[in-house]
Amino acid sequence: MQSKFSLRQVLRRILTLFAIVILVFTIQGPAAEAGMMPAHLAQALFPSQSKALPIPDSGSSFVAAAVKRVGPAVVRIDTERVTRRATDPSLDDPFFRQFFGNDYYTQPREERLRGQGSGFIVDRAGIVLTNAHVVDKADKVTITLKDGRTFQGKVQGVDEVTDLAVVKLEGSGGDLPVAPLGDSSQVQVGDWAIAVGNPLGLDNTVTLGIVSTLKRSSAQVGIPDKRLDFIQTDAAINPGNSGGPLLNAQGEVIGINTAIRADAMGIGFAIPIDKAKSVKDQLARGETIPHPYLGVQMVALTPELAKQNNSDPNAAFPVPEINGVLVVRVLPGTPAAKSGIRRGDVIVQVDGQGVTKGDELQALVEASRVGQVLQVKVRRGDQVQQLAVRTGELQNVE
Repeated sequence: MQSKFSLRQVLRRILTLFAIVILVFTIQGPAAEAGMMPAHLAQALFPSQSKALPIPDSGSSFVAAAVKRVGPAVVRIDTERVTRRATDPSLDDPFFRQFFGNDYYTQPREERLRGQGSGFIVDRAGIVLTNAHVVDKADKVTITLKDGRTFQGKVQGVDEVTDLAVVKLEGSGGDLPVAPLGDSSQVQVGDWAIAVGNPLGLDNTVTLGIVSTLKRSSAQVGIPDKRLDFIQTDAAINPGNSGGPLLNAQGEVIGINTAIRADAMGIGFAIPIDKAKSVKDQLARGETIPHPYLGVQMVALTPELAKQNNSDPNAAFPVPEINGVLVVRVLPGTPAAKSGIRRGDVIVQVDGQGVTKGDELQALVEASRVGQVLQVKVRRGDQVQQLAVRTGELQNVE
């Protein structure tokens, strides 16, 4: 009797275990698609589900593939600049003079300022793209490749307006890895973004994020002296990343990491690679990049802002209650001044294209040529005027 009872218990346990196994496999069917089960087992047990989505290869990732493609072409840039400055007069004291001598207080002293950034090779001949602020005014530039090779760099060209620069590796021999350049016009919000560089001296650092937004104006970023529409990303960017590449999922360069918000986390900005493509050859030849300008200071105007201004008894001048760009100052001797644009004018069109924000106006001017005549429509009080403005070259502004 006892033996029969034990057999029943054994059978019950076997049935219970079998039911658990069936339940586990039923639950893990969808999970098999996510690579939580060996591929051959998933395909054997769940053939219909296995065909729906490919099972990822747990041994690699698109990030690793992208970095493997571009990483060897990413370089560290070390700079050195010698400056001369006078000794702080507050330190001039007879007590110190007996130790340092009179010359210490009468002769300017040399200081060596060192900096570091990133860049990437775009030509086997040794052409490196980076930011202007990384190498500008540097007396010595040293380039270090991922494989440890080191070269002296010669700054071929710098354009401060777009914060772009080209450095030539000296004595490279032409056998260098090259970063493939993508098409930043095809980038969409939500795309993967991979930043590669040397932040804070930590070489060959890779961070992953997404494209947070596009066409973030330089004024919004806090550098109004530039003429750029940035790619914003939450891929971690830190000091030292400047000049390094921002990649898409295919391992193509879509931007040049340039700026961060010091008061925020996960907000970085990159220059679209299409902008760099348009100027890199000129910079490599040592040519100056011409930038057209009008010569006005402006703010975006809305009907609400205009109404608020007009109701203020201390307002400098009344403005029409419309959408446009309000001219708050015209710089003397500039194309705008010569064409008759006045303070208080509201610019509403440039060559037939409507403008409501300052960066829209700036983009239209930047897209023109130096010396090109633009038809600018303005509202002046109750009147509408069409003014012909011949653009000048920004570098000529003092």
